[in-house]
Amino acid sequence: MSSPRRRIYVCIVAVAVTAGAAALFPMQTDSPRNDALAAPSIQPSLSVTVTTLEPRAVQTTVAANGDISAWQEISIGTQISGLRLVDVNVDVGDEVKKGQVLARYASDTVQVELDRSTAAVAEAEATLAEAAANARRARRLKEAGSLSEQQIQQYETAESTARARLRSAQAQVQAQRLRLDQTRIVAPDDGAITSRTATVGAVTGSGQELFRLLRRGRLEWRAEVAAFELEKLRAGQTARVALSGGHELEGRLRTIAPLVDTATRNGLVYVDLPASEVARAGMFARGEFELGTRQALTLPRSAVQIRDGFGYVHRVGDDGRITELKVVLGQHAGDRIEILSGLDPAARVVAAGGAFLGNGDHVRVIEHAKSGNPPSQASSAAPATSTPARQP
Repeated sequence: MSSPRRRIYVCIVAVAVTAGAAALFPMQTDSPRNDALAAPSIQPSLSVTVTTLEPRAVQTTVAANGDISAWQEISIGTQISGLRLVDVNVDVGDEVKKGQVLARYASDTVQVELDRSTAAVAEAEATLAEAAANARRARRLKEAGSLSEQQIQQYETAESTARARLRSAQAQVQAQRLRLDQTRIVAPDDGAITSRTATVGAVTGSGQELFRLLRRGRLEWRAEVAAFELEKLRAGQTARVALSGGHELEGRLRTIAPLVDTATRNGLVYVDLPASEVARAGMFARGEFELGTRQALTLPRSAVQIRDGFGYVHRVGDDGRITELKVVLGQHAGDRIEILSGLDPAARVVAAGGAFLGNGDHVRVIEHAKSGNPPSQASSAAPATSTPARQP
């Protein structure tokens, strides 16, 4: 290659290298800025309201379950046998008064026996009168010496025998009158008929049950309470009993059973219930005994998520990051729930909508939930609006 041509070629190569270097320099200078633009910015996923633990007066209670039973149920039967029922005046559910006739047996045979016994009494009275007169005459003749001692003793013995036979006849009359009274089955107390087996025309035996009576219409709640909580209860304490259908009754603790069931380790507590149209013997009921009030740290119910029997809250850090914490729950008080442990008193937690959040999520705090009025789930967990990164 000739010298002029070689110089031209070298100049072209030098120009190309210089242009390439000049092109690379701006690219290297803009690289940090481009890297910054390429890095994704962390945006909050939700806007939430937060709340903190607040002290509240909580009603201390002891929960219990049990059945509603009759205070006393009276079994009404018959004491005579071999008689036929001729009248039944009441049925199941009827309200009765003490002394009211519930049923009646045929009393013809009993009346005949009573009449016979009454006649026997009259005969015994006549016999006694004759024997007494003979004994009086014998005692007068004794002074004159007209009768022997043996004869006088015989007259006095006859008098005593006649008197004894009169008493026996009078006892028979009383027995027959009692049988006549027993042909009328009467209510032993006020109450309601809960069972009836009496049937017109039936001939029953002695001791057979005819009716069952809910005495005075009184019901009681027999609640089962854990043995370790029995010592907290006292007679006279208020018990709130929840029935099916949303009905609630307020009762009074009457007494505590002296024994604890060895199988369940529960003790029975008897609670008197007021008269009610909805409570029935045999119903199952839940309730609680009120022991007094105390101060406790609480959160709104909406701030606590319950899963598998455990409570969880979502703490919001200073950087807006969510941390899920497991807490120990206490009693429920209206729309709030007691937190026993697991949460710092000053920690901020999501007031509602925690079910939409998980560990590590970023949120934006928009306000602090007011006490006693937590925000709705929709408002407190609304998606945050994000602005796209501005391009250079």
